[in-house]
Amino acid sequence: MADPYSLPPKLDLSAASQLAADLGALCTADLTLDASQVTHVGALGVQVIASATKTLRANGHSVQITHMSDKAVDQLSHLGFTPEALTSGNWGAVE
Repeated sequence: MADPYSLPPKLDLSAASQLAADLGALCTADLTLDASQVTHVGALGVQVIASATKTLRANGHSVQITHMSDKAVDQLSHLGFTPEALTSGNWGAVE
């Protein structure tokens, strides 16, 4: 497995474009996202991670988030996710 990708401190609009480019380039193998530096979780950052998760899962790869602070986990929960749920790819499906 490749080295973990370190997420930026702020997962917001200002980080979204670079985050999308970085994760897009990493969607060819299993991926670990190191969230140890994350201090702010915004909806657009979550959307970028969700998109990368869908791509990775569709290609048979796994993705996980590690080292997320309690504060960041709390912010993520306000958006309706846990780190595990976000990287499961099993959300938003309508049957």
